[in-house]
Amino acid sequence: MNLKDQRVLVMGLGLFGGGVGAVRFLVREGAVVTVTDLRPKAELTASVRALDGLPVAFVLGGHEERDFRNADLIVANPAVPRSSRFLRVAESAGVPVTSEICLFVERCPAPVIGITGSSGKTTTTSLLGEMLKRKNDRTLIGGNIGGSLLDALDILHRDANIPVVLELSSFQLDRLGDLPWSPHIAVLTNFAPNHLDVHGSLEAYRKAKQQIVAHQSRGDWAIVNGEDAEALRWPGDGQRAVFAVEGKGHVFVRDGKIQHAIGGATRTVCSVDALRLCGRHNLANALAAIGAAIVSGVHLTDVAEVLRTFEGVPHRLEQVAEINGVCYVNDSIATSPDRTRTALEAFDKPMVLIAGGYDKGIAFDELGPAIAEKVAHLIVMGKTGDAIANAAKGGATIHRVKNLGDAMACATRVAQRGDVVLLSPASASYDQFRNFEERGERFRAWVKKLQRKSGP
Repeated sequence: MNLKDQRVLVMGLGLFGGGVGAVRFLVREGAVVTVTDLRPKAELTASVRALDGLPVAFVLGGHEERDFRNADLIVANPAVPRSSRFLRVAESAGVPVTSEICLFVERCPAPVIGITGSSGKTTTTSLLGEMLKRKNDRTLIGGNIGGSLLDALDILHRDANIPVVLELSSFQLDRLGDLPWSPHIAVLTNFAPNHLDVHGSLEAYRKAKQQIVAHQSRGDWAIVNGEDAEALRWPGDGQRAVFAVEGKGHVFVRDGKIQHAIGGATRTVCSVDALRLCGRHNLANALAAIGAAIVSGVHLTDVAEVLRTFEGVPHRLEQVAEINGVCYVNDSIATSPDRTRTALEAFDKPMVLIAGGYDKGIAFDELGPAIAEKVAHLIVMGKTGDAIANAAKGGATIHRVKNLGDAMACATRVAQRGDVVLLSPASASYDQFRNFEERGERFRAWVKKLQRKSGP
Protein backbone atom coordinates (compact mmCIF):
# COMPACT_ATOMS: atom_id res chain seq x y z
CA MET A 1 0.00 0.00 0.00
CA ASN A 2 1.15 3.51 -0.87
CA LEU A 3 0.71 5.21 2.49
CA LYS A 4 0.67 8.82 1.32
CA ASP A 5 -2.56 10.55 2.44
CA GLN A 6 -3.91 7.27 3.84
CA ARG A 7 -5.78 7.48 7.15
CA VAL A 8 -3.79 5.13 9.40
CA LEU A 9 -4.83 4.25 12.94
CA VAL A 10 -2.05 2.98 15.21
CA MET A 11 -3.63 0.82 17.91
CA GLY A 12 -1.45 0.67 21.02
CA LEU A 13 1.36 3.15 21.59
CA GLY A 14 2.59 1.25 24.63
CA LEU A 15 4.22 2.29 27.88
CA PHE A 16 7.68 1.86 26.41
CA GLY A 17 6.98 3.34 22.99
CA GLY A 18 6.44 0.10 21.09
CA GLY A 19 4.39 1.98 18.52
CA VAL A 20 6.66 5.03 18.25
CA GLY A 21 8.76 3.61 15.41
CA ALA A 22 5.66 2.77 13.38
CA VAL A 23 4.19 6.26 13.92
CA ARG A 24 7.38 8.00 12.83
CA PHE A 25 7.59 5.84 9.72
CA LEU A 26 3.96 6.43 8.80
CA VAL A 27 4.38 10.20 9.16
CA ARG A 28 7.48 10.12 6.92
CA GLU A 29 5.48 8.20 4.33
CA GLY A 30 2.88 10.94 4.31
CA ALA A 31 0.07 9.10 6.10
CA VAL A 32 -2.55 10.88 8.19
CA VAL A 33 -1.89 9.23 11.56
CA THR A 34 -4.07 8.77 14.63
CA VAL A 35 -2.80 6.95 17.71
CA THR A 36 -5.25 5.24 20.05
CA ASP A 37 -4.48 3.52 23.34
CA LEU A 38 -6.59 2.25 26.24
CA ARG A 39 -4.21 3.89 28.70
CA PRO A 40 -4.64 7.57 29.55
CA LYS A 41 -2.04 10.15 28.55
CA ALA A 42 -0.69 10.34 32.11
CA GLU A 43 0.51 6.72 31.81
CA LEU A 44 1.99 7.22 28.35
CA THR A 45 4.00 10.38 28.98
CA ALA A 46 7.34 9.09 27.68
CA SER A 47 5.84 7.54 24.57
CA VAL A 48 3.76 10.63 23.74
CA ARG A 49 6.75 12.90 24.33
CA ALA A 50 8.76 10.84 21.83
CA LEU A 51 6.32 12.00 19.15
CA ASP A 52 6.48 15.72 20.00
CA GLY A 53 6.33 17.91 16.92
CA LEU A 54 4.84 15.25 14.63
CA PRO A 55 1.40 15.79 13.02
CA VAL A 56 -0.31 13.02 14.99
CA ALA A 57 -3.79 12.93 16.53
CA PHE A 58 -4.21 11.12 19.85
CA VAL A 59 -7.22 9.24 21.20
CA LEU A 60 -6.06 8.06 24.63
CA GLY A 61 -7.81 6.47 27.59
CA GLY A 62 -10.04 4.37 25.34
CA HIS A 63 -10.84 3.42 21.74
CA GLU A 64 -13.55 4.89 19.52
CA GLU A 65 -15.29 2.48 17.13
CA ARG A 66 -15.65 5.18 14.48
CA ASP A 67 -11.85 5.47 14.26
CA PHE A 68 -11.67 1.80 13.31
CA ARG A 69 -14.45 2.08 10.73
CA ASN A 70 -13.10 5.24 9.08
CA ALA A 71 -9.43 4.29 8.78
CA ASP A 72 -7.79 3.09 5.57
CA LEU A 73 -5.38 0.91 7.56
CA ILE A 74 -4.97 -0.29 11.15
CA VAL A 75 -1.48 -0.88 12.55
CA ALA A 76 -2.11 -2.99 15.66
CA ASN A 77 0.26 -3.58 18.54
CA PRO A 78 1.48 -7.22 18.31
CA ALA A 79 -0.11 -8.17 21.65
CA VAL A 80 -3.62 -7.05 20.63
CA PRO A 81 -5.57 -10.31 20.17
CA ARG A 82 -7.41 -10.96 16.94
CA SER A 83 -10.54 -11.33 19.04
CA SER A 84 -10.48 -7.62 19.95
CA ARG A 85 -13.93 -6.22 19.25
CA PHE A 86 -12.36 -3.08 17.80
CA LEU A 87 -10.37 -5.08 15.26
CA ARG A 88 -13.54 -6.94 14.39
CA VAL A 89 -15.23 -3.59 13.80
CA ALA A 90 -12.41 -2.67 11.39
CA GLU A 91 -12.53 -5.97 9.56
CA SER A 92 -16.31 -5.85 9.22
CA ALA A 93 -15.87 -2.43 7.61
CA GLY A 94 -13.27 -3.84 5.21
CA VAL A 95 -10.34 -2.05 6.83
CA PRO A 96 -7.09 -4.07 6.60
CA VAL A 97 -5.10 -4.75 9.77
CA THR A 98 -1.32 -5.00 9.85
CA SER A 99 1.53 -4.53 12.35
CA GLU A 100 4.87 -2.75 12.67
CA ILE A 101 6.83 -5.92 11.83
CA CYS A 102 4.70 -6.47 8.72
CA LEU A 103 5.35 -2.92 7.55
CA PHE A 104 9.06 -3.63 7.86
CA VAL A 105 9.36 -7.04 6.17
CA GLU A 106 7.11 -5.98 3.28
CA ARG A 107 9.62 -3.23 2.48
CA CYS A 108 12.90 -4.87 3.53
CA PRO A 109 15.10 -5.62 0.49
CA ALA A 110 17.62 -7.68 2.47
CA PRO A 111 17.28 -11.39 3.33
CA VAL A 112 16.10 -11.80 6.93
CA ILE A 113 17.17 -14.25 9.60
CA GLY A 114 14.25 -14.85 11.98
CA ILE A 115 14.46 -16.50 15.39
CA THR A 116 11.55 -17.77 17.44
CA GLY A 117 10.84 -20.26 20.20
CA SER A 118 8.92 -20.53 23.42
CA SER A 119 12.19 -19.82 25.21
CA GLY A 120 15.76 -18.99 24.25
CA LYS A 121 15.02 -16.70 21.33
CA THR A 122 16.52 -13.52 22.84
CA THR A 123 19.77 -15.21 23.84
CA THR A 124 20.00 -16.94 20.47
CA THR A 125 19.25 -13.70 18.61
CA SER A 126 21.86 -11.79 20.60
CA LEU A 127 24.49 -14.50 20.08
CA LEU A 128 23.79 -14.73 16.37
CA GLY A 129 23.82 -10.97 16.01
CA GLU A 130 27.28 -10.78 17.54
CA MET A 131 28.52 -13.53 15.23
CA LEU A 132 27.14 -11.79 12.14
CA LYS A 133 28.70 -8.48 13.22
CA ARG A 134 32.10 -10.18 12.90
CA LYS A 135 31.31 -10.63 9.20
CA ASN A 136 29.51 -7.30 8.72
CA ASP A 137 29.62 -4.74 11.51
CA ARG A 138 26.50 -3.03 10.09
CA THR A 139 24.32 -6.03 11.01
CA LEU A 140 20.88 -4.94 12.22
CA ILE A 141 19.06 -6.62 15.13
CA GLY A 142 15.41 -5.95 15.87
CA GLY A 143 11.90 -7.34 15.98
CA ASN A 144 10.94 -8.38 19.49
CA ILE A 145 14.31 -7.19 20.75
CA GLY A 146 15.51 -3.59 20.56
CA GLY A 147 13.73 -0.85 18.67
CA SER A 148 11.88 -0.70 15.37
CA LEU A 149 13.95 -1.20 12.22
CA LEU A 150 11.60 0.87 10.07
CA ASP A 151 14.06 3.74 10.47
CA ALA A 152 16.74 1.55 8.82
CA LEU A 153 14.86 0.93 5.56
CA ASP A 154 16.67 3.74 3.75
CA ILE A 155 20.02 2.21 4.73
CA LEU A 156 18.91 -1.23 3.58
CA HIS A 157 17.72 0.08 0.24
CA ARG A 158 21.20 1.53 -0.30
CA ASP A 159 22.88 -1.73 0.77
CA ALA A 160 20.73 -4.85 0.72
CA ASN A 161 23.70 -7.00 1.80
CA ILE A 162 23.44 -5.83 5.41
CA PRO A 163 22.31 -8.81 7.53
CA VAL A 164 18.97 -8.36 9.30
CA VAL A 165 18.28 -10.48 12.39
CA LEU A 166 14.76 -10.46 13.85
CA GLU A 167 13.62 -11.99 17.09
CA LEU A 168 9.99 -12.89 16.36
CA SER A 169 7.32 -13.42 18.99
CA SER A 170 4.23 -15.53 18.42
CA PHE A 171 2.20 -12.31 18.19
CA GLN A 172 4.42 -10.92 15.45
CA LEU A 173 4.45 -14.21 13.55
CA ASP A 174 0.68 -14.42 13.74
CA ARG A 175 0.41 -11.19 11.74
CA LEU A 176 3.28 -12.13 9.42
CA GLY A 177 1.29 -15.21 8.45
CA ASP A 178 -1.28 -12.89 6.86
CA LEU A 179 1.24 -11.67 4.26
CA PRO A 180 2.23 -14.65 4.02
CA TRP A 181 5.93 -14.50 4.91
CA SER A 182 8.74 -16.55 6.45
CA PRO A 183 12.39 -15.50 6.80
CA HIS A 184 15.18 -16.63 4.48
CA ILE A 185 16.84 -18.34 7.45
CA ALA A 186 14.51 -19.47 10.24
CA VAL A 187 15.73 -20.57 13.68
CA LEU A 188 13.35 -22.51 15.90
CA THR A 189 14.73 -22.97 19.41
CA ASN A 190 11.85 -25.03 20.89
CA PHE A 191 8.10 -25.19 21.40
CA ALA A 192 6.09 -25.31 24.64
CA PRO A 193 2.71 -23.84 25.68
CA ASN A 194 2.72 -20.08 26.27
CA HIS A 195 0.57 -16.96 25.81
CA LEU A 196 -2.64 -18.96 25.80
CA ASP A 197 -4.39 -16.01 27.45
CA VAL A 198 -3.91 -13.99 24.25
CA HIS A 199 -3.96 -16.67 21.53
CA GLY A 200 -6.94 -18.41 23.09
CA SER A 201 -5.77 -21.99 22.56
CA LEU A 202 -2.64 -24.10 22.19
CA GLU A 203 -3.50 -24.75 18.55
CA ALA A 204 -3.70 -21.02 17.78
CA TYR A 205 -0.34 -20.47 19.51
CA ARG A 206 1.17 -23.37 17.54
CA LYS A 207 -0.17 -22.03 14.24
CA ALA A 208 1.34 -18.63 14.96
CA LYS A 209 4.77 -20.09 15.73
CA GLN A 210 4.67 -22.30 12.62
CA GLN A 211 4.73 -19.20 10.41
CA ILE A 212 8.50 -19.09 10.98
CA VAL A 213 8.89 -21.94 8.44
CA ALA A 214 5.46 -22.31 6.80
CA HIS A 215 6.19 -20.09 3.79
CA GLN A 216 9.82 -20.92 3.14
CA SER A 217 10.95 -22.02 -0.33
CA ARG A 218 13.70 -24.44 -1.33
CA GLY A 219 16.39 -21.77 -1.30
CA ASP A 220 15.70 -20.97 2.37
CA TRP A 221 17.06 -22.57 5.54
CA ALA A 222 15.47 -23.75 8.78
CA ILE A 223 17.69 -24.34 11.84
CA VAL A 224 15.61 -26.66 14.03
CA ASN A 225 15.97 -28.21 17.48
CA GLY A 226 16.48 -31.91 16.93
CA GLU A 227 15.46 -32.66 20.51
CA ASP A 228 12.03 -31.09 20.07
CA ALA A 229 9.80 -33.66 18.37
CA GLU A 230 7.06 -31.13 17.73
CA ALA A 231 9.35 -28.59 16.05
CA LEU A 232 10.80 -31.28 13.80
CA ARG A 233 7.32 -32.04 12.45
CA TRP A 234 6.49 -28.51 11.36
CA PRO A 235 6.08 -28.25 7.58
CA GLY A 236 8.27 -26.08 5.39
CA ASP A 237 10.12 -26.35 2.08
CA GLY A 238 13.42 -24.88 3.24
CA GLN A 239 16.64 -26.85 3.66
CA ARG A 240 17.08 -28.06 7.24
CA ALA A 241 19.98 -28.07 9.64
CA VAL A 242 19.28 -29.79 12.94
CA PHE A 243 21.01 -28.93 16.20
CA ALA A 244 21.07 -31.22 19.24
CA VAL A 245 22.97 -31.23 22.52
CA GLU A 246 22.59 -35.00 22.58
CA GLY A 247 21.91 -37.22 19.60
CA LYS A 248 22.34 -36.73 15.88
CA GLY A 249 22.30 -33.45 14.03
CA HIS A 250 24.25 -31.02 11.90
CA VAL A 251 25.40 -29.01 14.95
CA PHE A 252 26.05 -31.14 18.02
CA VAL A 253 28.19 -31.95 21.04
CA ARG A 254 30.64 -34.84 21.02
CA ASP A 255 33.32 -35.64 23.59
CA GLY A 256 32.98 -32.23 25.22
CA LYS A 257 33.38 -30.35 21.94
CA ILE A 258 30.87 -28.39 19.87
CA GLN A 259 31.01 -29.59 16.29
CA HIS A 260 29.16 -29.00 13.03
CA ALA A 261 28.78 -30.93 9.80
CA ILE A 262 26.93 -28.34 7.72
CA GLY A 263 28.11 -28.58 4.15
CA GLY A 264 30.16 -31.73 4.49
CA ALA A 265 33.05 -32.70 6.77
CA THR A 266 32.72 -32.45 10.53
CA ARG A 267 34.56 -29.50 12.07
CA THR A 268 35.15 -28.49 15.69
CA VAL A 269 33.94 -25.06 16.77
CA CYS A 270 35.22 -24.96 20.36
CA SER A 271 35.00 -26.88 23.61
CA VAL A 272 31.80 -26.78 25.66
CA ASP A 273 33.84 -25.53 28.61
CA ALA A 274 34.79 -22.40 26.62
CA LEU A 275 31.21 -21.08 26.81
CA ARG A 276 30.55 -18.44 29.45
CA LEU A 277 26.81 -19.16 29.41
CA CYS A 278 25.59 -21.66 31.97
CA GLY A 279 22.93 -24.34 31.61
CA ARG A 280 22.08 -27.01 29.09
CA HIS A 281 19.42 -24.79 27.53
CA ASN A 282 22.02 -22.11 26.80
CA LEU A 283 24.21 -24.74 25.17
CA ALA A 284 21.25 -25.52 22.91
CA ASN A 285 20.83 -21.79 22.19
CA ALA A 286 24.50 -21.62 21.22
CA LEU A 287 24.12 -24.56 18.84
CA ALA A 288 21.15 -22.86 17.18
CA ALA A 289 23.12 -19.63 16.70
CA ILE A 290 26.09 -21.58 15.33
CA GLY A 291 23.89 -23.27 12.73
CA ALA A 292 22.47 -19.98 11.48
CA ALA A 293 25.89 -18.30 11.50
CA ILE A 294 27.54 -21.08 9.49
CA VAL A 295 24.73 -21.06 6.93
CA SER A 296 25.16 -17.26 6.73
CA GLY A 297 28.85 -17.61 5.91
CA VAL A 298 30.38 -16.44 9.21
CA HIS A 299 33.95 -17.71 9.61
CA LEU A 300 34.34 -20.48 12.17
CA THR A 301 37.00 -18.64 14.16
CA ASP A 302 34.64 -15.67 14.58
CA VAL A 303 31.85 -17.97 15.74
CA ALA A 304 34.14 -19.51 18.33
CA GLU A 305 35.38 -16.14 19.59
CA VAL A 306 31.83 -14.92 20.23
CA LEU A 307 31.02 -18.11 22.12
CA ARG A 308 34.05 -17.57 24.35
CA THR A 309 33.18 -13.97 25.21
CA PHE A 310 29.38 -13.70 25.23
CA GLU A 311 28.18 -13.30 28.83
CA GLY A 312 24.43 -13.50 28.33
CA VAL A 313 21.37 -11.24 28.34
CA PRO A 314 19.91 -9.54 31.45
CA HIS A 315 17.08 -11.30 33.30
CA ARG A 316 18.01 -14.69 31.85
CA LEU A 317 19.75 -16.78 34.52
CA GLU A 318 21.67 -13.62 35.36
CA GLN A 319 23.94 -14.24 38.35
CA VAL A 320 23.54 -10.94 40.18
CA ALA A 321 25.79 -11.53 43.18
CA GLU A 322 27.07 -14.05 45.71
CA ILE A 323 26.46 -12.89 49.28
CA ASN A 324 27.60 -14.88 52.31
CA GLY A 325 27.93 -17.96 50.14
CA VAL A 326 24.43 -17.62 48.62
CA CYS A 327 24.15 -17.06 44.87
CA TYR A 328 21.29 -14.77 43.76
CA VAL A 329 20.05 -15.41 40.20
CA ASN A 330 17.65 -13.24 38.21
CA ASP A 331 15.59 -15.27 35.74
CA SER A 332 12.64 -12.89 35.52
CA ILE A 333 12.22 -13.75 31.82
CA ALA A 334 10.70 -17.07 32.98
CA THR A 335 7.08 -16.20 32.30
CA SER A 336 6.03 -19.80 31.65
CA PRO A 337 6.40 -23.10 33.54
CA ASP A 338 8.67 -24.55 30.86
CA ARG A 339 11.18 -21.72 31.29
CA THR A 340 11.30 -22.21 35.06
CA ARG A 341 11.74 -25.97 34.69
CA THR A 342 14.68 -25.29 32.37
CA ALA A 343 16.18 -22.86 34.88
CA LEU A 344 15.94 -25.43 37.68
CA GLU A 345 17.83 -27.94 35.54
CA ALA A 346 20.74 -25.49 35.19
CA PHE A 347 21.80 -25.84 38.87
CA ASP A 348 22.96 -28.73 41.01
CA LYS A 349 22.94 -26.75 44.27
CA PRO A 350 20.10 -26.55 46.83
CA MET A 351 17.60 -23.96 45.67
CA VAL A 352 15.27 -21.33 47.05
CA LEU A 353 12.75 -20.59 44.28
CA ILE A 354 10.65 -17.43 44.04
CA ALA A 355 7.70 -18.05 41.72
CA GLY A 356 4.22 -16.83 40.86
CA GLY A 357 2.58 -13.86 39.21
CA TYR A 358 0.01 -13.10 36.51
CA ASP A 359 -2.03 -16.04 35.21
CA LYS A 360 -1.63 -16.73 31.46
CA GLY A 361 -3.81 -19.82 31.59
CA ILE A 362 -0.99 -22.39 31.51
CA ALA A 363 -1.02 -25.48 33.75
CA PHE A 364 1.88 -26.11 36.15
CA ASP A 365 1.60 -29.91 36.26
CA GLU A 366 4.95 -30.57 34.56
CA LEU A 367 6.75 -27.97 36.67
CA GLY A 368 5.63 -29.53 39.96
CA PRO A 369 7.91 -32.61 39.90
CA ALA A 370 10.94 -30.46 39.03
CA ILE A 371 10.24 -28.23 42.05
CA ALA A 372 9.78 -31.25 44.31
CA GLU A 373 13.11 -32.65 43.14
CA LYS A 374 15.28 -29.53 43.03
CA VAL A 375 13.87 -26.94 45.44
CA ALA A 376 14.35 -26.82 49.21
CA HIS A 377 12.18 -23.71 49.76
CA LEU A 378 9.42 -22.57 47.42
CA ILE A 379 8.26 -18.97 47.90
CA VAL A 380 5.06 -18.20 45.98
CA MET A 381 3.20 -14.98 45.29
CA GLY A 382 0.64 -13.54 42.91
CA LYS A 383 -2.37 -15.07 41.23
CA THR A 384 -0.58 -18.27 40.24
CA GLY A 385 1.16 -18.82 43.59
CA ASP A 386 -1.29 -21.36 44.98
CA ALA A 387 -1.42 -23.32 41.72
CA ILE A 388 2.39 -23.60 41.64
CA ALA A 389 2.47 -24.66 45.31
CA ASN A 390 -0.22 -27.28 44.70
CA ALA A 391 1.66 -28.66 41.69
CA ALA A 392 4.85 -29.11 43.73
CA LYS A 393 3.17 -31.85 45.82
CA GLY A 394 5.63 -32.09 48.65
CA GLY A 395 9.39 -31.92 48.82
CA ALA A 396 9.89 -28.18 49.14
CA THR A 397 8.94 -26.14 52.17
CA ILE A 398 6.31 -23.69 50.92
CA HIS A 399 6.12 -20.03 51.93
CA ARG A 400 3.23 -17.85 50.72
CA VAL A 401 3.88 -14.10 50.49
CA LYS A 402 2.08 -11.07 49.05
CA ASN A 403 4.71 -9.53 46.79
CA LEU A 404 8.28 -9.68 45.53
CA GLY A 405 9.66 -7.60 48.40
CA ASP A 406 8.25 -10.05 50.94
CA ALA A 407 9.49 -12.96 48.83
CA MET A 408 13.04 -11.68 48.78
CA ALA A 409 13.05 -11.00 52.51
CA CYS A 410 11.82 -14.55 53.06
CA ALA A 411 14.45 -15.96 50.69
CA THR A 412 17.24 -14.25 52.61
CA ARG A 413 15.98 -15.69 55.90
CA VAL A 414 15.80 -19.30 54.70
CA ALA A 415 18.80 -19.45 52.33
CA GLN A 416 21.95 -21.12 53.63
CA ARG A 417 25.54 -20.99 52.46
CA GLY A 418 25.85 -22.93 49.20
CA ASP A 419 22.22 -22.29 48.15
CA VAL A 420 20.93 -20.56 45.02
CA VAL A 421 18.13 -18.01 45.40
CA LEU A 422 16.40 -18.08 42.04
CA LEU A 423 13.78 -15.64 40.81
CA SER A 424 12.12 -17.70 38.07
CA PRO A 425 8.40 -16.97 38.39
CA ALA A 426 6.89 -19.33 35.76
CA SER A 427 4.34 -16.55 35.29
CA ALA A 428 3.96 -13.15 33.68
CA SER A 429 4.55 -10.01 35.72
CA TYR A 430 1.48 -7.91 34.90
CA ASP A 431 -0.24 -8.33 38.26
CA GLN A 432 2.48 -6.32 40.04
CA PHE A 433 4.83 -4.94 37.37
CA ARG A 434 4.73 -3.38 33.91
CA ASN A 435 6.84 -6.20 32.45
CA PHE A 436 9.39 -8.86 33.35
CA GLU A 437 12.25 -6.34 33.01
CA GLU A 438 10.85 -4.17 35.80
CA ARG A 439 10.41 -7.27 37.97
CA GLY A 440 14.01 -8.32 37.30
CA GLU A 441 15.34 -4.83 37.97
CA ARG A 442 13.53 -4.80 41.32
CA PHE A 443 15.14 -8.13 42.24
CA ARG A 444 18.56 -6.94 41.11
CA ALA A 445 18.30 -3.69 43.09
CA TRP A 446 17.25 -5.58 46.20
CA VAL A 447 20.22 -7.96 45.89
CA LYS A 448 22.64 -5.07 45.37
CA LYS A 449 21.26 -3.37 48.47
CA LEU A 450 21.72 -6.58 50.45
CA GLN A 451 25.26 -6.81 49.10
CA ARG A 452 26.09 -3.30 50.35
CA LYS A 453 24.69 -4.12 53.78
CA SER A 454 26.77 -7.28 53.96
CA GLY A 455 29.97 -5.35 53.31
CA PRO A 456 33.07 -6.41 51.36
